[in-house]
Amino acid sequence: MAELIQALLERNARKYPAELAARYPAQDQSLTWQELNAQANSLAHYLQARGLRAGEKVALLIPNRPEFMVGFFAALKAGGVVVPINVRLTASEIEYILKDSGAKALIYAESLRQAAEGAMRDLPLPVVVSTRELTELTNRYPEEDLPAVVGLSDPAEIIYTSGTTGRPKGVVLSHRAVYLVASMMAYETQIRFGDRILQLMPLTHSAPLNLEMVGGVYAGAANILGDFTPQTLLELTQAEKTTHFFGAPVAYLLAAKLPNFNQYDLSSAKYWIYGGAPMSREAVLMVAGRFPGRLMSVYGLTESGPNGMALFPEEHPEFAGSIGRRGVVNVEIKVVDDQGQEVGPGGIGEIIMRTPSAMLGYHGNEAATREVLRNGWVWTGDIARQDEKGYLWIMDRKKDVIISGGVNVYPKEVEDVLSAHPAVADVAVVGQPHPEWGETVMAVIVPRGPEKPSLAELQAFARQRLADYKIPRLIQYTDAIPRNASGKILKNVLREKYGKS
Repeated sequence: MAELIQALLERNARKYPAELAARYPAQDQSLTWQELNAQANSLAHYLQARGLRAGEKVALLIPNRPEFMVGFFAALKAGGVVVPINVRLTASEIEYILKDSGAKALIYAESLRQAAEGAMRDLPLPVVVSTRELTELTNRYPEEDLPAVVGLSDPAEIIYTSGTTGRPKGVVLSHRAVYLVASMMAYETQIRFGDRILQLMPLTHSAPLNLEMVGGVYAGAANILGDFTPQTLLELTQAEKTTHFFGAPVAYLLAAKLPNFNQYDLSSAKYWIYGGAPMSREAVLMVAGRFPGRLMSVYGLTESGPNGMALFPEEHPEFAGSIGRRGVVNVEIKVVDDQGQEVGPGGIGEIIMRTPSAMLGYHGNEAATREVLRNGWVWTGDIARQDEKGYLWIMDRKKDVIISGGVNVYPKEVEDVLSAHPAVADVAVVGQPHPEWGETVMAVIVPRGPEKPSLAELQAFARQRLADYKIPRLIQYTDAIPRNASGKILKNVLREKYGKS
């Protein structure tokens, strides 16, 4: 039976009071389950004393530190709704989220005081707490658990999508939804009491937060917190003997290229989990050959909890690059055409999923909610090919498909081919308006060295593996491909930079 999220922490404080709950090795800072629960209780009592009512929003502007976990659970214990804010955002971007969510309180890291104050310059909030004040609050307010003032179907979080177009939208997830995805992750990746989850991806994103952090709390596993660098990933895995890590593909690719990679003992790792952006078969197999332990892909959306599909370790040798063939626990998957009819093996269509962890909706945006939630299914906007064995292979985002002369061109397919050229370090493919064909294919290239590969050279290379209508007709060069925090290419930025979208 599902529980309120804060009840998981309270249970651990009773069951494992002296066991490790959270650790920040960079400052040798640790909290037991009892200490974490007591600090969250004190902050929750303070929030209620300052007038926070059930259902009101509490924004968190804190990096991956034990204080983030304190603030997260305190907000829930007080009956609030957590609004995690990416610490890399500018003051104006933070202000937008505070306004859009209707936040009544902000808990921020002292190191981010300037950004927090800048965001609140024209938006005074009733309750503002710096992490520097947490110790004082712990001493002044009770450490006892608070009675529940919300239910399972009430909102627990509003997570703002990193988005690849326009303003981010606030995804509203209930306590039940978060519980279901946390328990799913613990089941599918065998998170157990005594395990140590390495948290280097921002906890303001739904996968690190709900799958790994809350999943770890569900299982009684410790969260080892820090900020990502390729070296830190290897150093902390060895020093802290971590068992699970979730990262965007780039985290693995950068770490695998370090010249001193083989000097690290990574044998404690049980699962290396990747997701959030596509990774080619070649890249997946390279990572699998470098990292000991079990490599697993997860695919899902913040809008589903995140919940979705997995490619399991034993499937990687044959199906690396796929996202799997079945939904994980409590998820059904279909690939459908525009009319909602299943396409079947060999077909191409949009992935839709049905899961009880689906969002309640986009905060304050009913039109966008109706577009994504239809008849109990989450329409992902991701186009996939289903092979004869039922495995799904992501082709592209539906909105990024290029229609040239009435024929669909899937940019990811072209990108995978061009990225194999020895003179290409990175590539993005977008459509550009064409007076006769509707759209034409443009490649934006980051050269690997001082010599830029010519359009003719890349076209000749691509013709060996692509039909003629998929070959780029335009080329641009850049120093870096713009990506969001999840590693996804910001194609709207490229379309605006190099032409009209």
